[in-house]
Amino acid sequence: MTLMKSATITDQDAIVTEIHIAAPAERVFQALTDPKELMRWFDSPECPVKFWEMDPHPGGQYRYATEKGTIVVNNVSEFECHGEILEVDPPRLLVYSWIANWHDDKSRRTIVRWELTPEATGTRVKVTHGGLAEETVARKDYSGGWPGVLENLKTFTENKAAAFAD
Repeated sequence: MTLMKSATITDQDAIVTEIHIAAPAERVFQALTDPKELMRWFDSPECPVKFWEMDPHPGGQYRYATEKGTIVVNNVSEFECHGEILEVDPPRLLVYSWIANWHDDKSRRTIVRWELTPEATGTRVKVTHGGLAEETVARKDYSGGWPGVLENLKTFTENKAAAFAD
């Protein structure tokens, strides 16, 4: 499976994006849950990350923020997001609430679900961001944003997997 140019919007409520990563699910899961690794790949020049915190167990919290960048959503260019870890099943599942300062309703809780499926040549990664029915601007932004996030994850984990194989 190759990277999709944009994500699929389902019922105007969820964004679904999938990609194949040539790295084991354990490696991909580590990149999704280790704050030091998140700092390295969940980043872009247009939206530079300031910090990442992640406590990946049910009831744990996460949060991240960016420096002021060139991306503006709902008049916000310094992004902050936080939430609670809802489900964890290493290395196959990570689910957390997502409360973002660029949403129309800055207290609205949406849900991000990462599903990792081992395959013969790596891992199929599916991210579903749901609860977006009333977040028209953010939903449109996510449909272009999640594919880029998955591309960064792919590049990072495949490069790390290759380095570990040497």
